Amino acid sequence: MIVAGRTTIRPARPDDAAFIARIILSAQRGPLPRGWCDIALDRGEPECLAFIARLAVARHRSWYHVAHFLIAEVDDVPAAALCAMPASGTVVAARAAIEEVAAETDIDAAGVLQRGAYARHCWVQGGEGDWLIEHVARDKAYRGGGLVQELIGHALAAGKAAGYAQASISFLIDNVAAERCYAKAGFAFAEEKRDAAFEALTGAPGFRRFARAM
Repeated sequence: MIVAGRTTIRPARPDDAAFIARIILSAQRGPLPRGWCDIALDRGEPECLAFIARLAVARHRSWYHVAHFLIAEVDDVPAAALCAMPASGTVVAARAAIEEVAAETDIDAAGVLQRGAYARHCWVQGGEGDWLIEHVARDKAYRGGGLVQELIGHALAAGKAAGYAQASISFLIDNVAAERCYAKAGFAFAEEKRDAAFEALTGAPGFRRFARAM
């Protein structure tokens, strides 16, 4: 399906949790069959989506939370989304949110964090003073129309209005579609980290970070 309709950008709401969960899972996977939540939770896709949806409305507001997401709608139907927030404290907040939701389910938080630790040796996020853009994805039913570019533009404007001078965005090395998309939005290579164990587990060599001035 090619996007051809009225596009609007709006903040995410609690009732968007299920859609945000699909966006997060898709963004984490990139071109690969499994992403961080698949591996760390070690559950099937329905359970992963249910867990992420709970993270999206948890008391601890992490980079999974609807409060940090913008949604692109086409004719009032959610089609794409991204997270935009200060980079400072994101890892601590994510851990707290995971522990909160795990305590309310049958999932062991320590196990999740232990399995998810595989990414720490090659994760690149940028400086604590950066404006962070994360979990960028669109529904597979939509293509074209510049939805993601429009979302990124709104995210950058929000960061600039909040006083940030630089934005960072990270993605899996060899995710060619993501790299082209972010370069089109004015981002350029900043750094990358590779890890053999990460590649053996996921199929990707590591993470690459792009940055741009606001």
